[in-house]
Amino acid sequence: MIDSSAVATVFAVYAAGVVIPGPNFVAVVHKAVSDTRAGALALVAGIVAVNLFWATCAILGMSAVFAVFPWLAFGVKLAGAAYLIVFGLRLIVSARAGAPASRTVARPPLQRSAFLQGVATNIANPKSIAFYAAVFSSAAPAHVGVPTFFAMLATVGVTATAWYGAVAVVLSHPSIALAYRRAKAWIDRLCGGLIIALGVRQMLR
Repeated sequence: MIDSSAVATVFAVYAAGVVIPGPNFVAVVHKAVSDTRAGALALVAGIVAVNLFWATCAILGMSAVFAVFPWLAFGVKLAGAAYLIVFGLRLIVSARAGAPASRTVARPPLQRSAFLQGVATNIANPKSIAFYAAVFSSAAPAHVGVPTFFAMLATVGVTATAWYGAVAVVLSHPSIALAYRRAKAWIDRLCGGLIIALGVRQMLR
């Protein structure tokens, strides 16, 4: 039997956390305006897959593991922050004015690359790690039944897909993509700067 109150609590906590802009949001925005819609949705799929992984870890007691091994939590946070800083620097360095006039159709290999980019961005996202280890794990009740466990995972998956998918679909609209191409260098620098700031902020916390 599904514990509806537990699922509702997880939904409320997760919905509040997922809409707060962070590295995942910036990555989806940049992919949506700079790539194809299929590529942006592939990146979203990678982010959602990792969200399901972190949610599973949180429900099964990730916070307890980090409490026993605090050095592990620190190492994960440091590695994630370093990845974000490198990712942001790459965006800034590669920023160029005069993008191509049109975007190409995303082929399967490119979609796989976008999916893996979503996985890498979220698996190294300190915001996700901190949220699931501290906030989400506290909201999710311990020792839930199998039906409730999968209902909570489904809640995370549907919520993340709906939010990031909506961002990807809206911002990949041709008119928005055209505006991006006209100001590509500045937007890439802005996105890179935001990601670097998020990485530095997390590293110093």
